[in-house]
Amino acid sequence: MSRHVVHRGGSRPAARQENSVLAVRLSRLDVTESRCSQDARRAIVAVSVILCPRHPLWRKKPMEPSSVRRFRPAMGMALAAGLALTACSTGNETPPAASAGGTAVAGAAKCALGMTQINQTAIFFTQMNEGATQAAQDAGCTLTISNANNDSARQNSDIESLVSQGVTGLIVVAIDVNGVLPAVKAARDKGIKVVAIDAKLADGSVDTFVGVDNAKAGEQIATWAVDKGIAKGKSYGVVDAKNSFIQNQREDGFRKSIDAGGAKYTQSVSGDNVQEKAATAAQNLVTAQPNLDLVYATGEPATVGTAAALKGNTTTKIIGWDLTKEVIGAVDSGLAVAVVQQDPKQEGVKAVAELKSLIGGGAAKGFIDVPITIVTKDNVDKYRTIFP
Repeated sequence: MSRHVVHRGGSRPAARQENSVLAVRLSRLDVTESRCSQDARRAIVAVSVILCPRHPLWRKKPMEPSSVRRFRPAMGMALAAGLALTACSTGNETPPAASAGGTAVAGAAKCALGMTQINQTAIFFTQMNEGATQAAQDAGCTLTISNANNDSARQNSDIESLVSQGVTGLIVVAIDVNGVLPAVKAARDKGIKVVAIDAKLADGSVDTFVGVDNAKAGEQIATWAVDKGIAKGKSYGVVDAKNSFIQNQREDGFRKSIDAGGAKYTQSVSGDNVQEKAATAAQNLVTAQPNLDLVYATGEPATVGTAAALKGNTTTKIIGWDLTKEVIGAVDSGLAVAVVQQDPKQEGVKAVAELKSLIGGGAAKGFIDVPITIVTKDNVDKYRTIFP
């Protein structure tokens, strides 16, 4: 004769016995292997207690259909499973990427940008940084800017460091367009998109170049001087930066065109892209060549330094690159007759936009032209608010 076991609240059917066993198993779950949090473990144990046959959940309530009584334990089991799945992690999940707005969206490409800058003293470069920073923020990208401080070896190290930090896009403002190539190649070999600004690297070495054609811009300002009648038969010298490839390009383009227009070259001196050195170099130039008609300065530090060295000079005129407050003053006084003005802020903006597109799978544009403006007394006013 079979034995009928009786419990408080009535007999326990086989289905309840199975649920009770499941409750015990849940309470003994190996939560260490699943990496569950303490809160999740407590929640699972709590649900296990609810599944116990003696819990009030099992008690028959007046007027309650039997189907509802049978369904309530199933709800408890589903709750326990849900807690285990949502609160526990195997540790192998892939985190979602950030969207353009900075929120997590599965499948979105990570936009983590690095930028290696020549220096952060020239206004030209700080404006470029400002444009890139704002554009990155607007695009939902992160941006890390490193300062090479005019040191090409340090720039290579900076690129390696940015790569090790996991950037997916790289902006290169090169000091030495040849010396930087190994580090750039190593970055691209890892699948990192690369855009160069201002200094054009060898064809095929980057995805896109943003900026001006420096040699052609040098030719353009020289042609302006010839057309204005201030070149033929005039002597000139150059304050350049021998450590800057792009400034060498600007010098070569200028000399080619202005010499063809009848000007006479004397000598070049290097300010190494540092304002104080450029001022000393310019002073040495006019001391060695006291009757110079023109000085061509190939960059912002060279132009500012030359303007400082020649202040009060009524014989020699300056043709330079990149405005500052001091250079605008030289234009106003007549010392500087023309200045090539780029748009560095827009270069930074366009570089970030190109990288964002490339990271998202867009096609490389190859070259994004940012036109120059030749600034004279006739059109300098609109720049005063930019350089107060």
